[in-house]
Amino acid sequence: MNPPIITLNNLAIGYDGQAVLSGISLAIARDSFTALLGANGTGKSTLLKTLLGLQPAVAGQIKMNATGGTPVFGYVPQAIQFDPLYPLTGFDVALMGTFQRVGPMKFPSRAEKDFVHECLQATAADEFAKKKFSQLSGGQKQRVLIARALATKPDILVLDEPTAGVDVAATHSLLEFISRIHAERNLTVLLVTHDLPLVRKHAQQILWLHNGAVLHGTVAELFTPERMAAIFEMEVG
Repeated sequence: MNPPIITLNNLAIGYDGQAVLSGISLAIARDSFTALLGANGTGKSTLLKTLLGLQPAVAGQIKMNATGGTPVFGYVPQAIQFDPLYPLTGFDVALMGTFQRVGPMKFPSRAEKDFVHECLQATAADEFAKKKFSQLSGGQKQRVLIARALATKPDILVLDEPTAGVDVAATHSLLEFISRIHAERNLTVLLVTHDLPLVRKHAQQILWLHNGAVLHGTVAELFTPERMAAIFEMEVG
C-alpha cells in the first residue's frame, strides 16, 4: 500500500456549523482508485466539497500529502451547461483546465494549448473537440470534461457520477478509460457512483456512506454478501 495522499482525522462535515457526518478517520492512499458510495442524501456531495476545499470542515483535520505540498485536484462534475449563445467548442472547455496555472488575464501559451490537445487525445475527444460543446453527446461531453480535469495536471482526479445520463456502452467505455489513465499516469482517483458492478470491476478501495457513518475498506472486504446485506438493510430501514 502506498503512503496516504489524504488523511482525515476525526473529521466532521456539514453546513453552517451543523455536522451531517462526524468522526471520520481514514486515509486514501496515493495512486489508489477509490469509489465513494451511498444513497442520496447520505453526505457524498458534502464530503466531496469539503475535500475539494469548496466548504470548510465543521471539525477535525484534513491532511494533504502531495509531492509538491498541497495536491492539485482535477474535478469532473456530473454535468455542466454553457449558454449556447456562447459558442464554446470542446477544445475551449478543455482549455479551461489550464487557467489556474496560467493565471488571471493571461492567454495560454502554445505549449499549454499543445498539452490540452494531448489531454483530448488521451480521452479520445480530439476528433470532435472543434465542435460546439453544447452539441456533443453526453458521453462526448464527459470525455471533454475529463480532458479539462487532466489539463490541470492533477494529483487527484475526482469524478462526481461521470456516467450519469450516459448510455450503457458509453459508461463502460468511460470507466475502462478512467482505469487506464489511473494506471498509466499514477493518478489517485476518487469516483462517486451508484454502479456497484463497475465498482467491483474497477475500484480498489471503497468509502461507503450510510447510517451516519463512513465504512472504509477494500472491495473484497465490503462486497461480501453479509456486509452488503447489512448495509442495504440499514439504508432501506
